[in-house]
Amino acid sequence: MRILSLFAGAAAAFALLVSGATAGERYGKRPPLTVSPDLSAPWVMQLKRKPTIDRSNTARRIGNAEAIARARRTMDQPRPAYVRRGGVVYERGAQVRFAEPRATRTHRNRPLETAAVARPAQKPARPQMNPIYLPQTIDYDGPEKPGTIVIDTTQNFLYLVQPNGKARRYGVGTGKPGFEWAGTHKVTQKREWPDWRPPAEMIARERKKGRILPVHMKGGPANPLGARALYLGSTLYRIHGTNQPWTIGQAVSSGCIRMRNEDVIELYERVGVGTRVKVI
Repeated sequence: MRILSLFAGAAAAFALLVSGATAGERYGKRPPLTVSPDLSAPWVMQLKRKPTIDRSNTARRIGNAEAIARARRTMDQPRPAYVRRGGVVYERGAQVRFAEPRATRTHRNRPLETAAVARPAQKPARPQMNPIYLPQTIDYDGPEKPGTIVIDTTQNFLYLVQPNGKARRYGVGTGKPGFEWAGTHKVTQKREWPDWRPPAEMIARERKKGRILPVHMKGGPANPLGARALYLGSTLYRIHGTNQPWTIGQAVSSGCIRMRNEDVIELYERVGVGTRVKVI
């Protein structure tokens, strides 16, 4: 009985050894791990898929970066020495007469750049009247009686003869070449701020030059006859004011005698209708 038990134990031990060797041989080289295609498909798709980009946020970040870069470049630019306000150019702290280099934006996406601004075309300066033609009282030893007006068209002076060997002298504008005249007349009427009705001959003559004259112009500061007018006889000639005082002392009219407005007002107050006027 004992012998049978020993034999049974040995058999059991041998069986264990055989089964262990078989298991070792079975798992000594493990087969490759295989995964069902149904399970691997989602992972493969995730590995091949490109990452999603939020283009709106990216564009916003790029735009902000560019805006910051532009602002920095703008701040690095030198500040212009001049500024423009309401169409007038000012030097910082003082007004200037003409446009100087100023800051201008050449493109909406470019920084400010300094650009030269052309100076506005300036009107030619009008010649100043020679002070010799300003009113003054002088000595007079001529033959005319006090109260007479004498007009010297060669020197462009008008004299109002006064008592005691004196005369009041004014500068005047006289007839241009081809419109000179001489003679003696009387003042037949006086008008303040007279209307102007240029003769038909003058209208036609000026039209040929490309200048259109009105048929009638109401009296006022823009009227060529100025502030006052003294009409001479039955002629079309007058002693009158002007809206072009810088022409005094020159031969510029169509035969009339023109004076500065302030001078013709003074003469207007000193003489009356019937005053003798001698043009030489």
